[in-house]
Amino acid sequence: MTYNVHSCRGRGGRPDPLRIADVIASAEPDIIALQELDVGRMRTGGIDQAHMIAQHLRVASHFHPALHVEEEKYGDAILTALPSQLIKASQLPSLGEPRGAIWVEVLLGTLRIQVVNTHFGLRRRERMAQAHAIAGADWLGSAACSGNPALLAGDFNAIPRSRAYGILAEGLSKQVLTIPARATFPARFPLLRLDHIFANHHARILRYDVIDTPLARSASDHLPLLATVECLPPSPPPDAGSRHAEQAEELIPHA
Repeated sequence: MTYNVHSCRGRGGRPDPLRIADVIASAEPDIIALQELDVGRMRTGGIDQAHMIAQHLRVASHFHPALHVEEEKYGDAILTALPSQLIKASQLPSLGEPRGAIWVEVLLGTLRIQVVNTHFGLRRRERMAQAHAIAGADWLGSAACSGNPALLAGDFNAIPRSRAYGILAEGLSKQVLTIPARATFPARFPLLRLDHIFANHHARILRYDVIDTPLARSASDHLPLLATVECLPPSPPPDAGSRHAEQAEELIPHA
């Protein structure tokens, strides 16, 4: 699931992290990517929203502040009850408000699923730079991501026809272009599909669902997007003996 929680402020403007947690719990996702979380910010009562939501769901939380001013933090998190570890969290190229990304490895049996969560900027040029960065060697183009099932989730402030979306779909899997999902923003009257989940060639997206319930419409200004994903085991490297046999065969002249 990917979900922009808008500092847990929904209809009426009152922050309510437990309402967000209830929306998430209704869908029972295994991995949750959250954007726009407040941690220790006066405007939302100084609460650690990431920790509160995770505690309510009984899952672990990995948080990265894209914005960090003294004790106040604002950023993104990945939550899961599966075994997990933080791989990387850092800033992305930004022109206005600072933007970042967080990468967590999640263990599912013998699979090592690489999950990246991000929140892109509002300007087209900024989003394109951020898309190139995420698709590059430091993130999804790394050996860890290209060699294992990898998922990219977030609020990209970009519709499917946008150039930033195209950069990500080209670098990951074009399957997302063939599986339409409903709009996710604004929550009360959804018109735009800004929230996306991408998968690489080691994973297959089977379906998308937008959680469009009365509670979800009141909890944030975005609706959560849920993807059902089949993760495929990485292909084993060719056997060394087989490689040697193939090389020897190439040296034998053919009549």
